[in-house]
Amino acid sequence: MQRFLVRRLFITILTLLAVSVIIFALARAAGDPRYLLLSRQADVAHWDALGEKLGLDKSYIHQYGIFIKDLVQGDFGDSIVERRPVIDVIRDRIRPTVELGLAALLWSTMVGVPLGILGAVRRDGIFDRIGKFIALIGQSAPPFWLGIMLIFFFAVRLEWLPPSGREDPKSIVLPAITLGWWFVAVNMRLIRSAMLDVLDSEYIKLARAKGASERSIIWKHALKNAVIPALTFAGISLGSMVTGAVVVEIVFAWPGLGRLAVDSMLRSDYPLLQGVVIIFTLLYLMSALLVDILYAYIDPRIRYA
Repeated sequence: MQRFLVRRLFITILTLLAVSVIIFALARAAGDPRYLLLSRQADVAHWDALGEKLGLDKSYIHQYGIFIKDLVQGDFGDSIVERRPVIDVIRDRIRPTVELGLAALLWSTMVGVPLGILGAVRRDGIFDRIGKFIALIGQSAPPFWLGIMLIFFFAVRLEWLPPSGREDPKSIVLPAITLGWWFVAVNMRLIRSAMLDVLDSEYIKLARAKGASERSIIWKHALKNAVIPALTFAGISLGSMVTGAVVVEIVFAWPGLGRLAVDSMLRSDYPLLQGVVIIFTLLYLMSALLVDILYAYIDPRIRYA
């Protein structure tokens, strides 16, 4: 077990180092930041002084060492546009993104898992057909189109929910549904497929032969083994929801990290964009590492492999 966790932690650290190299290289390829920080009237003395302050007068290897040292200390630099530390700007935006990701995860689990179970138990029944229709929409409809349609029907026509923003607690409903719909489809298909395999297994037939009730077979015997793929996907999907909420946050004017990343890119605020990408990477990798740990505890075959 310890060897498995150490190996996964080592892979996580290597991934972080690889991402840091890519971010560092892309930031340098974007051009000299002094063109953004200094006016055209700045003289050579100011140019050289700012280059020395930013470490641009040193070699790339030395600059990368300073970059890693600052990251370890939690120093992402200062935002060019906001004129304040990047970590403070991110701290103001990270909570809405995490709230949206958790709400979308809750919606996808509460809808996808029951529909998958009912679709497997009552194959080709009404619930199975409803689940297939939801899965078809979730896997084929682009998030921006789905979000616009939800705004049109539930906010404009019916006036049940706010169309955008984060002023009202009900504002999270439409963006959470939009973000989580694809994951509803995947959860439903995973559970349905796994339940069908488990229900056709030998030990389920033995439980039926012993006279176990159908409810006990489904909820006690079959679901326990069929839920492992869904649990694994749920942990990974949380990272995907948090890091992949860019389109949804733009459509619903949600003040999260995704919208911040787009704004910083449009305004050429490269220090802020670097910080957002690093935070996205950390959130996704921590989510994947947590899934690996939980999976090892749930499935002994992984633990002793």
